[in-house]
Amino acid sequence: MSIELLPDFIRENYEVHEWKHSCAILKEDFPEEWEDIISVLHEFRLYKSWITNPGGRKSQISESIDSYLYQRGWVEKEFNTQVVVDEHTMDTPTHKVDCFKNRVALEIEWNNKDPFYDRDLNNFRLLFDLRAISVGVIITRCAELQEIFKELGRGSSYGASTTHMGKLLPRIEGGSGAGCPLLVIGISKKLYVEDE
Repeated sequence: MSIELLPDFIRENYEVHEWKHSCAILKEDFPEEWEDIISVLHEFRLYKSWITNPGGRKSQISESIDSYLYQRGWVEKEFNTQVVVDEHTMDTPTHKVDCFKNRVALEIEWNNKDPFYDRDLNNFRLLFDLRAISVGVIITRCAELQEIFKELGRGSSYGASTTHMGKLLPRIEGGSGAGCPLLVIGISKKLYVEDE
């Protein structure tokens, strides 16, 4: 597995899974995007205040990762796709990708309902088949963080049917990403910092 290409810090502090040699593809074909991903993961910490003081539309966790990547040229991206049969054109809209740069699509799923994984994986599959992306990346949380959420009195906000690694892996192993190379990164307890 090309997960060994990731620095020790990331392999030791995140739960990492890959399919179809995504790490090798990123490192060799998309070195700038690879470095951006490694850099944001190296800098990221999960602050207690981000859990106890929930944000609005977007969590502080997602905002932290998004803004870091946006400063490095990544963008939120919606693709305009169409299918043409004979002379009949049909729009086939896709969902926006949280962060996109040079054929690398990255989604952050911190605390959504778990069907969002189906949306992301289907989007990656379609965009890969259309040759719009080469790799899909999902940053999510490890199921083990539920212990911290319960200790902080926030357990009900992060229920069993929300996005965490235990809900994502069975979908991918069942083929939901189809042919798209995937890198999946789980935020673990090792990154937790009590800042209040």
